[in-house]
Amino acid sequence: MAVSTASALHSENVNVWFGERHVLKDVSLTFPSNQVTALIGPSGCGKSTFLRTLNRMHELIPGAGFGGRVLLDGDDIYGDGVDPVDVRIKIGMVFQKPNPFPTMTIRDNVLSGLKLSGRKTGDADELVETSLRRASIWNEVKDRLGDPALSLSGGQQQRLCIARSLAMDPEVLLMDEPCSALDPGSTRRIEETIVELSESMTIVIVTHNMQQAQRVADQTAFFLATDGNPGHVVEFGATEDIFERPRDPRTNDYVNGHFG
Repeated sequence: MAVSTASALHSENVNVWFGERHVLKDVSLTFPSNQVTALIGPSGCGKSTFLRTLNRMHELIPGAGFGGRVLLDGDDIYGDGVDPVDVRIKIGMVFQKPNPFPTMTIRDNVLSGLKLSGRKTGDADELVETSLRRASIWNEVKDRLGDPALSLSGGQQQRLCIARSLAMDPEVLLMDEPCSALDPGSTRRIEETIVELSESMTIVIVTHNMQQAQRVADQTAFFLATDGNPGHVVEFGATEDIFERPRDPRTNDYVNGHFG
């Protein structure tokens, strides 16, 4: 199986509304190839909403409105004639809670995206093994591929979900608090997987764990929503700078646990 080369993703003046409520304002960020970008900030400031705009998943929410552009290698994913299903294949997503298909085996879960999208693969067994290896779970499940996915632990289920996304050969992987429901050991394995995957793709992760952001992210964006104002980016830069040399006092207060 050929592994995607990483792609650069860029948002330009992204705005989001839910009905009349303006929830995200003028977010312009660049996500370079082969890097991990962390999105941090208090709950309710628009991080996960912004993440969903990056592969058009916010469109699935009734009443959601969008303004701005999101470019993948220079092409606007919101352009005329662009199929959002194709966008979601190129820009995969892993959610906060593991969500394997409960009635499917481990093997079938890995292949489920291909079947749902009607895509073909030359060697399904090779694809399953490659995807599970890239998700750092092959050695744990290689002798039980026919077992139900729900027979796995929570951390294993999350890595299975990562493998399911990787089987689609995405160029970008979005991760919405992928470790929030996991124990420290499982969290460490997921973080190691993120760092390894960034060698071949662009990764954007929402996290409330400041230590996690420092461990895995090359760059970090701090989001904030205050006094009825929509969520926006206060500061964006190299992770080391955001945590050790923040320019904005609000960033300094947040990363040092003074609010949020």
